[in-house]
Amino acid sequence: MLLVGNGKLFTRDAKNPYISDGAVVISGKKIKEVGTLADMKAKYPKAEFVDAHGGVIMPAFINMHEHIYSEMARGLSIKGYNPNGFLDILDGQWWTIDRHLTLENDKYSAYSAYINLIKNGVTTSFDHHASFGHIPDSLFTLGEVAKELGVRTCLCYEISDRDGKKKAKESVDENIAWAKYALEDDSDMLAGMIGMHAQFTISDETFEYAAANKPEEVGYHIHVAEGIEDLHDCLKKYNKRIVDRLYDQNILGPKTLLGHCIYINEHEMQLIKDTDTMIVHNPESNMGNACGCPPTMAQFHHGILVGLGTDGYTHDMTESFKVANVLHKHNLCDANAAWGEVPTMLFENNAKMANRYFKSKLGVLKKGAAADVIVMNYNPQTELNETNLNGHILFGMQGHDCRTTICNGKVLMKDWELLCCDEEKIMAEVRQSSAKLWKSING
Repeated sequence: MLLVGNGKLFTRDAKNPYISDGAVVISGKKIKEVGTLADMKAKYPKAEFVDAHGGVIMPAFINMHEHIYSEMARGLSIKGYNPNGFLDILDGQWWTIDRHLTLENDKYSAYSAYINLIKNGVTTSFDHHASFGHIPDSLFTLGEVAKELGVRTCLCYEISDRDGKKKAKESVDENIAWAKYALEDDSDMLAGMIGMHAQFTISDETFEYAAANKPEEVGYHIHVAEGIEDLHDCLKKYNKRIVDRLYDQNILGPKTLLGHCIYINEHEMQLIKDTDTMIVHNPESNMGNACGCPPTMAQFHHGILVGLGTDGYTHDMTESFKVANVLHKHNLCDANAAWGEVPTMLFENNAKMANRYFKSKLGVLKKGAAADVIVMNYNPQTELNETNLNGHILFGMQGHDCRTTICNGKVLMKDWELLCCDEEKIMAEVRQSSAKLWKSING
């Protein structure tokens, strides 16, 4: 049994949101009780004490759209790469990288990504993987690392016809194999979806092959209208908008996650709402790729379940929070925009979305919920309480303020020391693997 205390406890439970000198009691994989530190110590005197050192105790973060395969791109300069638009960015950088990835690269990319997620207080991640250099067993390779480090993960592989029919079929088969494996796993730590790149690289034939073999319990994870080129392609080839094509292919539904959705209209929003399909917003990536600003505020107010991700741009969810906040204010020329919508996306909707795949209650610290707890090293110069926590996170916290990370009742990091692995040894191996990848790309 663990007792996390000596800090300001924020539960995200509307019935009991804040305890100024609070504590969380963890029994096994679940939260047993929350209360004052004095009461919890008196009630559970034999529990192992995890000291919050006066910081903020809160639910761990959830990232609804990651790209582990991009982990070794940091600092990489590809010969001849000089993109002119989003399609050049995809082919010149990301598809070039994924075509060179080996299973070894996948393994160490996963180590690096999951370690950095842990260090930023993220314990649940929905990843969208691509490694056209080696497709079979790639999701299983990521999954083994997630199990070893003790994080909760939902994986899928990026189905695409861009490298031919054989690899398209292999990518579908990898998704199916992993999804079935995850469904049979009873840990509530693994899940699978059917990953797809974007409609402009997927034929009707490939859509139909995926649908014919997909387990009924899972949905799709697909990029939608990230670039204007995707929309133009769909209109030209199929004489319909993207979401209409996905609807016709029976892609939409409560278990399906649409990434980006920048170039969609009111009709498409209504279709997404009517099918209870989810959207994940990735503000920093959209800005960095000069793709445009999605109508996220309109999507949110349409009643669509919209969450927040990073697209592999960062592992720090507070960073995405900050960027989304200023992006929509700037885009709408409205200083009042995004104050309520973005924190709702991050702290409420991400949990609702993740709980469509994981059974344990996520995103809240209360009896019976998943024991996913973090401690942020934050003691501000101004008052901090349940009425202004989001403002403090927005303007005062960063991911590296996370000093302790607990997932599923297991302490993965304590006082900035990783307990789930030998970080120094693994990161040395990551660097060796990334050197091999860079050499294979640039010769």
